[in-house]
Amino acid sequence: MLNNKSILITGGTGSFGHHFVDYVLQHYRAKKIIIFSRDEFKQFNMQNAYKEHDDVLRFFIGDVRDKDRLQRALNGVDYVIHAAALKQVPACEYNPIEAIKTNINGACNVIDACLNAGVEKVVALSTDKSVSPINLYGSTKMVSDKLFAAANSYSSDNGTKFSVVRYGNVAGSRGSVIPFFQNIIDQGGKELPITDYRMTRFWISLEEGVQLVIKALGESRGGETFISKIPSFKITDLAQAMLPGCDMPEVGIREGEKLHEVMVPAEDSMRTYEYDKHYIIYPNYNWWNQDYIIPGGHLVEPGFIYSSGTNKEWMSIEDIKTKLKTDLDHHE
Repeated sequence: MLNNKSILITGGTGSFGHHFVDYVLQHYRAKKIIIFSRDEFKQFNMQNAYKEHDDVLRFFIGDVRDKDRLQRALNGVDYVIHAAALKQVPACEYNPIEAIKTNINGACNVIDACLNAGVEKVVALSTDKSVSPINLYGSTKMVSDKLFAAANSYSSDNGTKFSVVRYGNVAGSRGSVIPFFQNIIDQGGKELPITDYRMTRFWISLEEGVQLVIKALGESRGGETFISKIPSFKITDLAQAMLPGCDMPEVGIREGEKLHEVMVPAEDSMRTYEYDKHYIIYPNYNWWNQDYIIPGGHLVEPGFIYSSGTNKEWMSIEDIKTKLKTDLDHHE
């Protein structure tokens, strides 16, 4: 599917970009992979790490806030993965206009530039925080999700197809709980603080995140939100897996934080189809053709919620220990 295709990744120097590049280089013969981001130092490091693939990789300094630069970078591009975003919840709360400029205005620029360039397909990365958002980051991503779904109304039947992939914090990614706990352990700490003993999260690896994006590129017909079926775990079990027998003081939930990750809210159940390994939320627009529904799935029950707190699949402490060893090899 990606053979002889040109692919551009916004925010491509992050954890996802690195693993996506690894995956594509291993499984496909892409014509060109363009890393589009604004941090020249990260680009320098990534370029050095992939020296043997300089015939395929291209590095463009640019910001999604700059539509002209995006337009130039998209010349001849077939597929776009939109991963660029301001993601830190406290930073977005303190710098709300900056979050809006990148996460909302930047999404508009990506959409306009892709339409103008005749890009074949666009997949935007989303987050559980966009579902019933309680912080600014989640709110900007909710707007972004809706922008990418609605963008299909600007395409002709054979025009650019926009879809969304939604997942929570990737296991071991920067800013997630695993490196936070690991830093405490590395410094000789004997206790791991828990924000709330009831807290749960989904477990998704970078590999699974990349595979879901590849699926969206291959199957999307425009407007879908793809969500992986993945296991849940308790934060207390994660702490015990990483530091067995440790004390776990409860320190209280932070502002803008949720007890559980929700990927499919009840309000979307009337448009959500379940497949073997994923869910798809289809758009609710008058231009949406029911014939676009991908075969092989079935409509979920009314009121269905896909939440880490009520998930059917759970990881034990031993499962978490195994996952820590197998899923974190490619993280920065």
